[in-house]
Amino acid sequence: MTALNAPRDKYNAVWLIFFILGLGTLLPWNFFMTASAYFTSRLKDPTIAAFNQSGNGTADSGDKRSVLESKFNNVMTLCAMVPLLIFTCLNSFIHQRVPQKYRISGSLVVIFVVFLITAIVVKVHMEPMSFFTITMIKIICINSFGAILQGSLFGLAGILPATYTTPIMSGQGLAGTFAAFSMICALTTGAALQDSAFGYFITACAVILVAIMSYVVLPKMEFFQYYTESNGSHPSADEENKMDLLKKEDSAEKRPGVSLTEDEARPTVSVVNIFKQIWVMALSVCFIFTVTIGTFPAVTVDVKSTIAEGGAWETYFIPVSCFLLFNLMDWAGRSLTAFCMWPGKDSMWLPILVVLRIVFIPLFILCNVQPRSNLPVLFYHDAWYIIFMIFFSASNGYLASLCMCFGPKKVAQHEAETAGAIMAFFLSLGLALGAAISFVFRAIC
Repeated sequence: MTALNAPRDKYNAVWLIFFILGLGTLLPWNFFMTASAYFTSRLKDPTIAAFNQSGNGTADSGDKRSVLESKFNNVMTLCAMVPLLIFTCLNSFIHQRVPQKYRISGSLVVIFVVFLITAIVVKVHMEPMSFFTITMIKIICINSFGAILQGSLFGLAGILPATYTTPIMSGQGLAGTFAAFSMICALTTGAALQDSAFGYFITACAVILVAIMSYVVLPKMEFFQYYTESNGSHPSADEENKMDLLKKEDSAEKRPGVSLTEDEARPTVSVVNIFKQIWVMALSVCFIFTVTIGTFPAVTVDVKSTIAEGGAWETYFIPVSCFLLFNLMDWAGRSLTAFCMWPGKDSMWLPILVVLRIVFIPLFILCNVQPRSNLPVLFYHDAWYIIFMIFFSASNGYLASLCMCFGPKKVAQHEAETAGAIMAFFLSLGLALGAAISFVFRAIC
């Protein structure tokens, strides 16, 4: 049997399942970030809140905030990025020892339970310190198991044809879009923070439940079985010509009556050797997300509208032009790789285009970011910001998706799962580096 004789993905069912699993990896965390106002509202010190309401605070000083409230976002980022990086790295090694079905299904179940608890806690009164501690523990759990889930999914997709990494990336892109749209709807309806947060968490639970059911069905798909039963024993179409030539040479040298045992025939997998083959793609996806997270949202969220002051557009400017537009165009860029995969995996144009994205850092810094104290504003009008955001987000989605698709295809088929896990680690490394360097980018303004 050859790759040309592989069964068809009937009704694109496997593609759709990977899309749902991709959605399930990031939708919970996106809803968690969207509900940050709810979390900080529960961390208010009653004494300080009463002081602010009494009007004793001066206009210059503004409303005072408790220590827990003011430090929440910084600690949340730390509790998210450190476990994400550690467990993505860990997954690159444990995936050969822990079966894939336990890593994926176990991670989904843990995330589901954590969000179910989070939804219940919305209705439970707690002291600020207790609430803060429990919230940070949940963030650590979500990102630890989310890292294993994401790394395992990219590793699993690496065994299938290259186009099956696209639905994971596309699903992750839709997760951000969905969360941003939900935030805008909450603003429009004027829903209470508690009600909005409860809706976010219940929706996340429902999506994860669908992802769990989809993963249960996945192994029953004939198309999926073909590529995974022997874990890479079926060569890809572009490897077959090379293998045919090797077989002809080997047949002339092979001694009759000599056969290899199953353990001797099984090829070895070396993380170091695989990295040597995919380092360009790995560093490219790391650089993409370093630039993106370093700029968005740390710098982009502080851009102020210059064409409307005090009106509705001022209220919706950042939710629409920053969050919704970024996630929509990022999703579009990720999805575009299902139809177009230029430049190719061996083309120098791909790393060149990745490096050129660094231009977006000064472009956003020179927009109307407020407050600022160092650099002048060169791109004053809102239109500049929107144009930059369109190209910034679309290039992020498209180039990142290309790298994640091509990485596992630059190695032998039996090494593809490990290559996918390594790519997921460098993606997470880019997120962590971007979060760290974002403070520098914002301070430059």
